[in-house]
Amino acid sequence: MKKIKIDLHWQILIALVLAVVVGIFFKPVVPYVSWMGDIFLRLLKMIVIPLILTSIISGISSIGGHGNFGLLGLKTIAYYVVTSLLSITTGLVLANLVKPGIGVDITAIENVDKLQVQHKSFSETLIDIVPDNIFKAMVDNELLSIIFVAIIIGIFLSRLNSQHRKLLVDLFTSSFELFMKITMFIIKLAPYGVFGLIVKVVAEQQDFGNLVYRLGAFMLTVLVALFIHAFITLPLLVKFVGKAKPFKHMKNVATPLLTAFSTASSAAALPLNMNDTHENSGVSEKITNFTLPIGATVNMDGTAIYIAAVVMFIAQAQGVTMDLKEQFIILITALLASIGTAAIPMGSLVIITILLNVLGLPFELIALVLPVDRILDMFRTATNVWSDSCGAVIIAKSEGEELNV
Repeated sequence: MKKIKIDLHWQILIALVLAVVVGIFFKPVVPYVSWMGDIFLRLLKMIVIPLILTSIISGISSIGGHGNFGLLGLKTIAYYVVTSLLSITTGLVLANLVKPGIGVDITAIENVDKLQVQHKSFSETLIDIVPDNIFKAMVDNELLSIIFVAIIIGIFLSRLNSQHRKLLVDLFTSSFELFMKITMFIIKLAPYGVFGLIVKVVAEQQDFGNLVYRLGAFMLTVLVALFIHAFITLPLLVKFVGKAKPFKHMKNVATPLLTAFSTASSAAALPLNMNDTHENSGVSEKITNFTLPIGATVNMDGTAIYIAAVVMFIAQAQGVTMDLKEQFIILITALLASIGTAAIPMGSLVIITILLNVLGLPFELIALVLPVDRILDMFRTATNVWSDSCGAVIIAKSEGEELNV
């Protein structure tokens, strides 16, 4: 089983390299192969809703008592808040040190006319968590609402009499096993899907070199912040808080990380992350079924770094000085608003518009970063998924589980 996983990693890496070569040197071929990426992404999105619903319900039902669920929930929330604060702080510190927006010629960067991004206030996001129609929430991919319903079902499932409880627990557990079998089939298609997705992204860059030159300082700031969080902050937490081996765990979840990178979607990588965190690193299904689906929706460390960097970049380009008060607003608003960030490509634009409005910065300047948003989206999504998986390991160790890492 382990050998298959290693082979799959190499297949995905080869697919990435081939996609870059084809996207740069053989652009006419791209329309004939990019469909593989679209189908792969659709397959992953197809499985996300039923997987989240059944995994959380079966996860909560296997936790045991109501008190256990409350303690596990508190640990999960505490981890997400701490890592989000650390990631936003990292983004703000680097943006203050590098100052990527200073000297940027606003007129030299193509603006996007009538850019339409709808956003909601934090209170509206909280209200929308409770769906007025669960089936509509499923159709509209409203993950927070689906998680809310799954938690409610899981809690009250434990209060049924033993006969009915066993029947429903077996039903949801069996359903979860079914969707995981389908997920394993989709995983085998990952190299083809990654190739189709990356080749399209590369081909869409008209002048990649000039793009990097114009926004190089900003890209470098974001990438260094992501690197620090992914390879220093999170591994230190896994090692000293979780008492586990972080880089061995990173190797174990390489497939979902590469999938997250290529799809730029935490939701799309969720099925693979659940499988590999459980099968390879040994985290119990009880923990993975509860923490990872929630993490894919509310834990956005990489996105939080990007949000902080973008707002600082735009303020610097506009010539606005951000003192500690304004940066504290960025810290708190990004932390709260990231809970409602959609686990889809470019979902962070919604949160950025909220912050720009709060700070009184012109929304139109978001066009400054749009040319590189998709590229950076891949890196920050991989960081999001890595943080989710690290959280599962840390929480599992806190519950006394013996892991493979």
